This record gives sequence, structure tokens and C-alpha cells, in this order.
Amino acid sequence: MRHRRIGKKFGRNPKHQRALLKALAISLILTERDPEDYDSKEQAPKKAGRIITTLPKAKELRPYIEKLVTKAVKAQKSIAAAKELECKADRGTEEWKAWRNGEGWKAWVAASAPALAARRAVYAKLTSREAVTLLFDRIAPRYVERPGGYTRVLKLAKPRLGDAGDRAIIEFVGENEFRNSKATSAIPTVE
Repeated sequence: MRHRRIGKKFGRNPKHQRALLKALAISLILTERDPEDYDSKEQAPKKAGRIITTLPKAKELRPYIEKLVTKAVKAQKSIAAAKELECKADRGTEEWKAWRNGEGWKAWVAASAPALAARRAVYAKLTSREAVTLLFDRIAPRYVERPGGYTRVLKLAKPRLGDAGDRAIIEFVGENEFRNSKATSAIPTVE
């Protein structure tokens, strides 16, 4: 009986299941890198924010990655508050030293603490500094106004060669795709 057991096993032990989800999440996030960061043009993804995997793996990855993005999105408010409180002077200057020893630094630490905690929680799940940096600096700011549903799974029509497994694309939704504005009626009214 599998009462109260959530998630698919994929024929793996629990540690391997977690490692699989972590590797898929990291590879999905790392597709957001700049094309210049890859060794060659062949390594760069055709479209950023998208990977192709099997359908069950994509369905299992979706809630995993959505929770990580939600943590990063919630931290954006404290990141913005800390950015306002940080010292504008260069590190090591007299102005910076005065700020560091005064109340400004304490306010900055208090404002940035939730963001640091969120970053550490996400890092505990991903264990990739580059992926965490991309998630907090590039992906999460796009979804500040979005309440959820950061990824989508699209089933591919052509199965995988070899074992005919169902393939799927899992991708981050675009910036302009979630705006649900009321469309005007297709038939214009004549007055």
C-alpha cells in the first residue's frame, strides 16, 4: 500500500529520485544563461528556459521547480528593500566605513535577512550556485506580479526513439503570456 506517498518512484531509490529532480531543475534553470556563457554554439539551447524530457519526469518536476520559483519571487520584496538601504559608496572608503559601523548597516541586514534565508533554502535543494543566482536575479523578477503557474508541460507528438517513451517539453512561461485582459467583442457595434 502506498498511502500518503506522493510522487513517482521512477524505479529508483529515494536518494536517486531526489537527485533526478535536482538535476532536471538545475538544467532547466541553467538554460536561462547567456549564449556567450557556453563553450560552443552547439551547446547553447535553441530556446532559453526549456528542456525536453519524458512526460512523467516533466510532470514530477513541475511542482518541484514551482516551489523554488515561489521562494525566489517572495524574496524579491526584501531584495528591493535591501537595495534601497545599501551604501552607494565604494567598499573600504570612509563613507562606507561610517555606514558599516552605523545604523544603516543594521537596517540593511534586517531588510536582506529574508532574502538570504530564501537563497539558502533554495541552495539546499539545488546545490548549484550558478542556478540559484540565475533563479533569483533573472527568473524570479519576471514573475513578481504573477501569483503562480511559472512553468508549463507540453506533450510532444513524436515518442522517443529506442523505447517509444512519451516526451514532453517543460518550460518557463513567457513574460507577456499571462496577461489576461478582457478581449473586446469580435463584432464591432454600430451606432
